[in-house]
Amino acid sequence: MNVRDSEHMIAELNREEPYTLTEELREADLIIINTCSVREKPVSRLFSEIGIFNKHKKKSAKIGVAGCTASHLGKEIIKRAPSVDFVLGARNISKINEVVAKKHAVEIDINYDDSSYAFGEYRTNPFKAMVNISMGCDKSCTFCIVPATRGDEVSIPSELIVQEIQKSVDAGAKEVMLLGQNVNNYGKHFTSEEDACNFTQLLQKISKIDGLERIRFTSPHPLHMDDEFLQEFASNPKICKQIHVPLQSGSSSLLKEMKRGYSKEWFLDRCAKIRNLCPEATISTDIIVGFPGESDEDFEDTMDVLEQVRFEQLFSFKYSPRPHTKAAEFDNQIEKEVASERLTRLQSRHTEILDDIMDAQMDKEHMVYFDELKAEGRVSGRSDDGKLFFVHGSEELLGKIVKVKVNKTSRGALEGTVCA
Repeated sequence: MNVRDSEHMIAELNREEPYTLTEELREADLIIINTCSVREKPVSRLFSEIGIFNKHKKKSAKIGVAGCTASHLGKEIIKRAPSVDFVLGARNISKINEVVAKKHAVEIDINYDDSSYAFGEYRTNPFKAMVNISMGCDKSCTFCIVPATRGDEVSIPSELIVQEIQKSVDAGAKEVMLLGQNVNNYGKHFTSEEDACNFTQLLQKISKIDGLERIRFTSPHPLHMDDEFLQEFASNPKICKQIHVPLQSGSSSLLKEMKRGYSKEWFLDRCAKIRNLCPEATISTDIIVGFPGESDEDFEDTMDVLEQVRFEQLFSFKYSPRPHTKAAEFDNQIEKEVASERLTRLQSRHTEILDDIMDAQMDKEHMVYFDELKAEGRVSGRSDDGKLFFVHGSEELLGKIVKVKVNKTSRGALEGTVCA
């Protein structure tokens, strides 16, 4: 989402001035730090980053802070770092030109609605498109700051989504990534009149776009993974067989404390349904260890889910108390040493599982969509099920889907040769 927000900011800036990106700090006229606040560490880094930029930038350059940390700290950022010229919240991206033009402007209205706003066109990669289908979140997870930084959930009209994807396809993209805090809750909240359309129906609409060959999305919510949605995922040939199913915890009692709305049994049932309908699909997840009150038994439930599902990818973190969240007020916080030990055990076991999964790919063939040139005469892309591939090749492979045979495996990627 932050990558797409950054693209939107660049596009909007170019409506007013001919900006180009630079890798040289001292050349920049405008420096924007687009932030995340899901965990504490990125927030703590923000002010040291501001200091570095202010020290080395040219005198006339402006510094702006955007994104979720901007939303929840607001004016406090300028109080702590007067060198910051403007603050732009995650829900206010369309106002970028207004704040750039006004010294110490602060725009952080989390209920600002630009769901029907047509952003300018800019993409970092012409071969694939990222498209927002909703903004904000209607959940109340006790660990999560997102509702306080991105506001209430609003779905973007399906016609605008289809039009945006069509433009990207016309410009050469064959793949789209649909973005939203809970993409499969799409259609519950519109701010303008809109024909009824749920996420499954949106996928069907998008699938009709000529020239679009691959559809990805992130992140769906386990609570909304009904049979209709999973059937569409499994049977629609344009939908990539890669799905992110955020677990957070394997303990039903902790899931209740987290206000996730599902149980361990429901999560396992949905994953089993995916494996049954679509055996070739890969499943990734998010897990938090050390959530307040997590007992040894609760953690063992998480390890049990890991063993049963055998996730192909795992994003795992120690619980981080965040402002504006209920869990930060809980009085049964877990000691950091205990959380660290659990995280190490979880990640170590997943590493073993991942090694087995990737080693089993040796000599297998995948259809890979190549979209990026790499150093040393290599090209990278992803298979339908989301595995990262590298092959020796040139720009002639870019924008093409070709068959690749695996000849080298590693934990994070596969290497192969293009089949004749």
